[in-house]
Amino acid sequence: MNGKNNMAIGFLTMGLFMAYGFLLIYLRDIAPSKEEWVNSYSIGKHFESRLAHVHGNLFAFLNILIGYLLLHFRSKLHNVKAISLLALTGLLMPIGILTEVYFGLPPALVLIGAIAMTASVILLGFAFLKMKSITA
Repeated sequence: MNGKNNMAIGFLTMGLFMAYGFLLIYLRDIAPSKEEWVNSYSIGKHFESRLAHVHGNLFAFLNILIGYLLLHFRSKLHNVKAISLLALTGLLMPIGILTEVYFGLPPALVLIGAIAMTASVILLGFAFLKMKSITA
């Protein structure tokens, strides 16, 4: 389980945030209010939406990479389950940005997700430092 879910959910999340990119293209190029959207490029909902799109794909990719590494090295690494769960929890960050933009919710999910993803990456780094040897 550890690693496989990260890869599967990572690919699915990446697909969803890639599709969300098409919505952003629509809003920029086709929507009736495209001029207003373009003029708010670096502020408000426009900026936050792009932030969610970028971080959604980044965190999805990190889950794919972390999942692959956990599957490949699971017998040699410590804290595999914790790393896996923290990386998956990290996906709350871009989801939290979207809930802020579209529902006006507070940034709690953003903070939880950002802390979880950072912790998973740091734990994985320490797990690799503690790993005795890599054999092909």
